[in-house]
Amino acid sequence: MNTVLIANRGEIALRVIRTARRLGWRTIAIHTDLDARAPHVRAADTAVRVGSYLDVDEVVAAARESEAGFVHPGYGFLSERAPFARALAEAGITLVGPSGDVMDAMGRKDAARDVAVAAGVPVVPSYGLDEDLATFAYPVLVKAAAGGGGKGMRVVRSAAELPEARAAAAREAASSFGDDTLLIEKYVESGRHVEVQVLGDTHGTVLHFFERDCSTQRRHQKVLEEAPAPTITDAQRSAITSAAVALAEQCGYVGAGTVELLLDNATGEFYFLEMNTRLQVEHPVTEEVTRVRGGRVDLVELQLRVATGEPIGISQDEVTLEGHAIEARVYAEDSFHGFLPQAGVATHVAWAGGEGIRVDHALESGQEVSTSYDPMLGKVVAVGADREEARRRLVDALGRTVVAGLTTNTGFLRVLADSDEFRDCTIDTAWLDHHEVPEPDDAEARQLAAAALVGPTGTGPWRADGWRLGAGPAPVRVVVGTELVDVRPDAAPRDAFVKVTTGSVEVVDRGQRFVLERPDPFGDHAAAAGDGTLLAPMPGTVLAVDVAEGQAVAAGETLGVMEAMKMELALKAPFAGTVTSVGAAAGDLVKLGAVLFTVEPTDD
Repeated sequence: MNTVLIANRGEIALRVIRTARRLGWRTIAIHTDLDARAPHVRAADTAVRVGSYLDVDEVVAAARESEAGFVHPGYGFLSERAPFARALAEAGITLVGPSGDVMDAMGRKDAARDVAVAAGVPVVPSYGLDEDLATFAYPVLVKAAAGGGGKGMRVVRSAAELPEARAAAAREAASSFGDDTLLIEKYVESGRHVEVQVLGDTHGTVLHFFERDCSTQRRHQKVLEEAPAPTITDAQRSAITSAAVALAEQCGYVGAGTVELLLDNATGEFYFLEMNTRLQVEHPVTEEVTRVRGGRVDLVELQLRVATGEPIGISQDEVTLEGHAIEARVYAEDSFHGFLPQAGVATHVAWAGGEGIRVDHALESGQEVSTSYDPMLGKVVAVGADREEARRRLVDALGRTVVAGLTTNTGFLRVLADSDEFRDCTIDTAWLDHHEVPEPDDAEARQLAAAALVGPTGTGPWRADGWRLGAGPAPVRVVVGTELVDVRPDAAPRDAFVKVTTGSVEVVDRGQRFVLERPDPFGDHAAAAGDGTLLAPMPGTVLAVDVAEGQAVAAGETLGVMEAMKMELALKAPFAGTVTSVGAAAGDLVKLGAVLFTVEPTDD
């Protein structure tokens, strides 16, 4: 029996385990102390503790000790680390992915650019770092040669801005990747992010499984992804997929990978951006629309078969497209208030199902969501005969998704997927950075809260008598305790979650979470925190405390810095005054709402 260790956690670990088990493989999970009882640990045949998912030596030792012949890295963590690939090879263990040499060649933007040029793939026009700044055609993009995710990246619109932008990008690149090497390229003002799924075997065959559009992104982080790309022509599809295959052949690629390209809306030209040498988060949309001999494609199965040395065994002509799929990434974040990371116990979780809906997740009721790992909780994928059917199914599924106990971006995703701009395919890669998605109003949530407080059998105006002008009854159902009940008529039937506690009512309606205060009519209604009190806007770690009690500060002066889920946030004085209290020290873990600083304003 083949044995695979999954060097990852969460939904991708569960995803790999499902396919491996179907193929008859033995599965091994790894976990930290925080994840000791996580779903992926329970799903595997056996599990091994590690101190960190990022420790190469520990993970390799876990694979060796558990007698795993293969390691699937998932995505993130060690999935694109060449030293990890080489350490496994030295231990006689097969990585389900490309070699360390290929990772080195494609993991750096400058080296990958050279490979693309050699393969005849178009690249974004670039400038030499020593060229005369005045000769550049602005705007340009300064970006780190190593790493990704928007780190070490700056848009520059004039020669005067370039020196400062280069210095800032280099500092960020050095901090994030340990390498301050930069590239300067033409900046495409309006573009679409199109990527091609490729797969190569050890026998020299490379195939593509068509393309995905990931243009709906914020600060270079993807939000919604879909397949196939809705705006390209057949000629563009042929050119893009052919270029991706040529690039993978040029570097001798083995395994599943993704070639990312930028399509310039102004010219229709496309350019190579980078290659991800691993499975992508958004691979489910490709699986849902590609067919081989009439059956759905399982990319994880193909990865495992290629890792054992089997040929892919299919021809490019046998890979076809059918239907449309859209994926939404559900994150623990407050998208309507600065996209701040969230954490806490998910007290009630209900993922939507139904026709055309696939959910890959690892979140269940009662599970604690920590700031120690990536905030993605799961992925809701909708499939339809065409894009509009898939989009409408996605909007509906997000509206039926409930995560209580902490705030998620589900409501934001629902509003975005339901927008005219997404429907009409007018969202480009920069749209979310310049437009605000309207926050849902809490009026109906307050009505649901009031209805739950009165109860389903109340005799007041909220009684569920089923009467509605000009139509039959359309009740809203809410969870009161653990029971789903009808509480009042409404314009459209839907499910909502309502939890009543002594001080508040929590409502999750159409994906959006609201926490409504219940003031005590006999209690003290003085504000708990004045304008000068700074509360922790997210659970996380205090990185720095820059002031002391009794210190005078200016308006906007940084008092301290917090970090959670890879995001840093500076806490600044709301006005000039004196610091009267400091509630945390550098290195402290703090909860959402913890009092960190209090500033007393000056007399004027």
